[in-house]
Amino acid sequence: MSAKMLTLDERQGVLRDEASGRCYGPARREWSPGPPVQGVPVSPRAAVAWLQQRSGHPLREPVAVIGPGQASELQLSVARDLGAALGSVGLRVVCGGRGGVMEAVARGVTEAGGISIGLLPGPDAVEANRYITVALATGIGEARNAIVARAGFCLVAVGDSYGTLSEVALGLQFGRPVIGLCDAAQVAGVVHVETVEEAVDRVAAVALGLTAGRA
Repeated sequence: MSAKMLTLDERQGVLRDEASGRCYGPARREWSPGPPVQGVPVSPRAAVAWLQQRSGHPLREPVAVIGPGQASELQLSVARDLGAALGSVGLRVVCGGRGGVMEAVARGVTEAGGISIGLLPGPDAVEANRYITVALATGIGEARNAIVARAGFCLVAVGDSYGTLSEVALGLQFGRPVIGLCDAAQVAGVVHVETVEEAVDRVAAVALGLTAGRA
């Protein structure tokens, strides 16, 4: 989605998709036909920042970020950058709450002033890494992967592992868009991207309902 194809009129609180001639009302979170607006061209990411931080009607569902607890330095760096980028536009992040990619993404979110939610497999919230904002001790073991996959309006996988693969599969089964970074699972339905910038742009498009997988 090109930046020139979206126009934001903050005074009226309306976002317009110039390609389709539809306008987005944040209160109802839906697109409908509407007249041209007097505004400025914005990218989907800038539109999400407006939605989350200034529209008065932020999206409350989080993005699910998944990845291995034993992660490479590259995966940790990418996850941290991803968390910072998501947090900077006001998107909440849900993850498994422990180490590796989960800790790195939560660190990035925290450093950007955002909110991260950790869904822990065990019965004790002290298992959460120190960057998690809200720690939820499910006590259901690895079955919590299903909750992580269901809770996010889309999933971003950083790297791969057996647990991550299960979350990818569950996310796809639940009809969630799944974006892959850093050699994420080669599974039909996963959209693989090369950079954090691409991943966040795709998340923004999903959040606004500009792609399949979100009304």
